Amino acid sequence: MTMPQITLNDGTKIPAIVFGTYKLNGASGVEAMKGAIDVGYTGLDSAFNYENEGALGKALRESGHKRESIRIASKLPGRHHAYDEALATIEESLYRTGVDYYDVYFIHWPNPKVGKYVEAWKALIEAKKRGYVQSIAVCNFLPEHLQRLLDETGVLPCINQIELHPYFPQDEARAWHKQHNIVTQSWSPLGRGNDILTNPVLEGIAKRVERSVSQVILRWHHQLGCVPLPKASSRKHQIENMSIFDFALTDEDMKAIATLARPGGRTANQDPAVYEEF
Repeated sequence: MTMPQITLNDGTKIPAIVFGTYKLNGASGVEAMKGAIDVGYTGLDSAFNYENEGALGKALRESGHKRESIRIASKLPGRHHAYDEALATIEESLYRTGVDYYDVYFIHWPNPKVGKYVEAWKALIEAKKRGYVQSIAVCNFLPEHLQRLLDETGVLPCINQIELHPYFPQDEARAWHKQHNIVTQSWSPLGRGNDILTNPVLEGIAKRVERSVSQVILRWHHQLGCVPLPKASSRKHQIENMSIFDFALTDEDMKAIATLARPGGRTANQDPAVYEEF
């Protein structure tokens, strides 16, 4: 199966589904990542704070695939937002993974209380000039944070990775991203710590289209124009999660799923306006 590609505002492309690697560490993490590449994932998302950049690099080397055929990403932690620290951290990310460049590098959180995210963004711009990274992006930024990046640097990220699922659809953020040609990536796309996988509305749609609830949710992300980041250790679920491109949800399905949004639907309880990540 050929994975559809999404074109970013810098002209590069990412796959329509990217494999999440949070909590995939050590030898078992390497095997899970190799398995994902083997079944057809061409994008893997990591982070300095996940402490699995080394596992990512080992999986990449042992996969048998050419480096340029797999798009890999990592993220700058909040404690290293100072300009020089940020550049050194990106270098360390490259050394850990054993690659010459990252396809995408993110600022993990804006940390507005610390107030150095513009400085960190300038470091990512420099890292791109140096060839450390091909594309620069952010996670968990609110529109006000993105606007400040634009105002102070003239450069917007190509991606904003945010928590997004049917209980927390992020309508305002998605609209801002679309207006400014920023791709929305969805972390926790299947929810976390809630009953979303047994929701009767989603179960009803899944039964009708003869798919799993997970596949229905991931297809919903795709039809919204978002790039979900599902994580799975088992080969069965890895294949299931990427098998969403041979069916479609109807307008009625999308409207029904839109009714599932909940006040306070965020599962992680981490508001980017106040949350500090180190």
